[in-house]
Amino acid sequence: MYEQLVDEIISGRRLTREDDLSFFIDGDLESLKKGANRIREALCGNHVNLCSIINGRAGRCSENCKFCAQSAHHHTGAKEYDLLDADEVITECKRNEANGVHKFSIVTAGRTLCGPAFEQAVNIYGKMKEECPKISLCASHGLLSEEQFVRLRENGVTMYHSNIETSRRNFPNICTTHTFDDKIKCIKAAQKAGLEVCSGGILGMGETWEDRIDMALTLSELEIDSIPLNALMPIKGTPLEDQPVITEDEIFRSIAIFRFINPTAYIRLAAGRNLMAESGKEAFFAGANATITGDMLTTSGNNTAEDKEMLTSSGFDISPEI
Repeated sequence: MYEQLVDEIISGRRLTREDDLSFFIDGDLESLKKGANRIREALCGNHVNLCSIINGRAGRCSENCKFCAQSAHHHTGAKEYDLLDADEVITECKRNEANGVHKFSIVTAGRTLCGPAFEQAVNIYGKMKEECPKISLCASHGLLSEEQFVRLRENGVTMYHSNIETSRRNFPNICTTHTFDDKIKCIKAAQKAGLEVCSGGILGMGETWEDRIDMALTLSELEIDSIPLNALMPIKGTPLEDQPVITEDEIFRSIAIFRFINPTAYIRLAAGRNLMAESGKEAFFAGANATITGDMLTTSGNNTAEDKEMLTSSGFDISPEI
């Protein structure tokens, strides 16, 4: 069954809500991984995209996302600071550019970025565009307007990050200070402004397999370019601090499902790679073809040099894309 479906997807078929996708839940995992890998090879090639992020403004976030250490609703002891100055951000961007990273993003805590802080960020992106021409710029500043997205694009940003986090059904169990529709509106505004979109979510927040499939389908319907998949790393002081950690096989099955449903997107490993052996090496043979590298926001990430060695020794191409 998998072989025929894989052939059909490679030939142009796309899975939808009209299809019976229950086989994803109880089908043989190794066969599913093998099929996802074949789709990745045929439609995406052997290139792995590397991106890195800097936590540009930390803590005191007004939103109550249950997984997040930076929410003002929780007590985690996470760092708090205002928007970093331009020199610090540009220095980090140059370091990542020199290390062969393909994309670099400023991520800021908070519902949105506006006023002087947004103008400061726009100025930083403009300078990075001039001083770091070999790296693509991404941005992650919450629920912005279409006009703000246009400003970002005019100053060198090519991709915007806004996770939908989980399924529509499960979203109210995770956050109540903004809605799933707020997320969708933000994504569509970024796309209308001419930006590519990076949007995914977090696995292991108590959602069902049906929720994970629904999230993958929503991202397919939105024609998302890059899908970061995080495995929840429970953080003390958050409502999910006692949530059981997702297993390696659950991560592999999820990656394969997202590849089957989003066959041409970047499926990007994010937080939780240390829950898998060898920093998730096998995940790249289960459908993944991108990763966040370097330091994450509040959980330890993976060293860029080690990632590059692991990927190249496995036969993947990480040469510059632009």
